[in-house]
Amino acid sequence: MTWHARLDLHYTTTPQGGTVGHDRHEGPLRVLKRLYPEGPAVCHHVLVHPPGGILSGDRLEVHARLDEGAHALLTTPGATRLYRRGEGAADAGWRAEQAVQAALAPGARLEWLPMETIAYRACVADTALRFTLAPGAEMIGWDVLALGLPASDAPFGQGTLTQTVELPGVWLERGRLDGQDTALLDGALGLAGRRVMALAWFAAGAPLADARREALLDATRALPALQAAPLGDAPVVAAATAPHPQVVVVRALAQRVEPAMALMQAVWSAWRPLAWGLPAHPPRVWRT
Repeated sequence: MTWHARLDLHYTTTPQGGTVGHDRHEGPLRVLKRLYPEGPAVCHHVLVHPPGGILSGDRLEVHARLDEGAHALLTTPGATRLYRRGEGAADAGWRAEQAVQAALAPGARLEWLPMETIAYRACVADTALRFTLAPGAEMIGWDVLALGLPASDAPFGQGTLTQTVELPGVWLERGRLDGQDTALLDGALGLAGRRVMALAWFAAGAPLADARREALLDATRALPALQAAPLGDAPVVAAATAPHPQVVVVRALAQRVEPAMALMQAVWSAWRPLAWGLPAHPPRVWRT
């Protein structure tokens, strides 16, 4: 049996400036909690997939719509796991799929901050993130991917994974990872033997002012992880850039998930007060 699940999220505002989150689900994908730890202006949603993993043939979809002035923070209580269902599933062309789409109206803010995704050995999977931002809308997002479980003697020695992160007409990241592509996985011009990749971005629906963009870059480059030598033995190596006037990006490689996730949280903690004047208020589920 395969799971096809969809979660629709709609964020509206109140006359008092609060954000109200509405959700509707089909299948085993839903909102675990709606929380307001920062007050009514920011709606925190914890998304959960009770089966615990995405297997070949499963497809999970998240569709979010943020009205003008709404602010939502979305996270998960644990890792997303991508598995292979079996030989027959792979032969039939079945893939484990996860797709996220969000549309932000002017003045809306979105924080897409899930826990890591783990691609298990021999999985065949696609993950796609697509965010459409109107002028005046902004977001902070991240994506952390771990290939296999090397510490448990379960490396990502087989399987394929295609990743896409897109802001239509602005920025596109797309890559295909093959567990047997040793030149990419182990080569000095590839992952250099590291098995965790992390990506964080700050994006706007209109070009950022030069001073604001440079301030975001400077704050990021001041973090200790970005001071590490690129070819050194540091637990995580990273760099920050602005590939488009509307986007600031941080890319990182690590041996393990923990330092990569710590860097993502540090970047978020630096960007949030600088860009929005809001203190970094970590979701409680990150500490459980």
